[in-house]
Amino acid sequence: MLTKMTGLLTRVLDDEARLAVGPFEYQILISEAVRRVIQMRPGAEITFHVSEYLEGNAGGNRFIPRRIGFLTEAELDFFDLFCTVEKIGVKKALRAMARPVKEIADAIARQDTRWLSTLPGIGATTAEQIVTTLKRKVTPFTVAQPPAPPPDLPDDAVAEVKKASRGRRPPESEPAPEPVGFDGQVIDDVYQALMGLGLNPVEARGKLDSLLQSGKPFKTAQEGLGLIYATRG
Repeated sequence: MLTKMTGLLTRVLDDEARLAVGPFEYQILISEAVRRVIQMRPGAEITFHVSEYLEGNAGGNRFIPRRIGFLTEAELDFFDLFCTVEKIGVKKALRAMARPVKEIADAIARQDTRWLSTLPGIGATTAEQIVTTLKRKVTPFTVAQPPAPPPDLPDDAVAEVKKASRGRRPPESEPAPEPVGFDGQVIDDVYQALMGLGLNPVEARGKLDSLLQSGKPFKTAQEGLGLIYATRG
């Protein structure tokens, strides 16, 4: 069973990353929390801790292998634990993990069903079930450290990813982003600050993506919020 993959990050899409390993490019399904950390790092060498499963239809006559990736082993362990909750499958668990693992674990430990119900795809009834199932199992994750952002992109990595992507021209509607020196932790801080201001996950993600696409530099969450609301029209 495959447990870890290291390669050059070639693209980051809404719910997946593309990882070049030798002559092959792999699809890695990712959570929103992981996407925010890596989205501006195409060309960097990334290591994913991965889990594999088969996606099939109701008839069971066609199965597609899928890989799910996280930046730390603790995140992957939490994902596996999250999937033990009744009626939470792989896709639902991945979608729900839009916030750092420690935050979700903290909410479960304090039995905060109201906070949990703000996660994508998690309603009040499911939040209650999560607390009932996991409240005695999440203590190790409440002290977990957030994943370190990928290192700054070296020039030779940029050249390598361009070489790896040669001949795979992305659609015009989805141009491959240029590497930008944003800190993944700061990006996550901005997202959480927007959520704290009352935005829902979709609104917060839209504003954050617009800020990153503008190319305007910011080194702190406060600077990022200033840029977002200074340009609000």
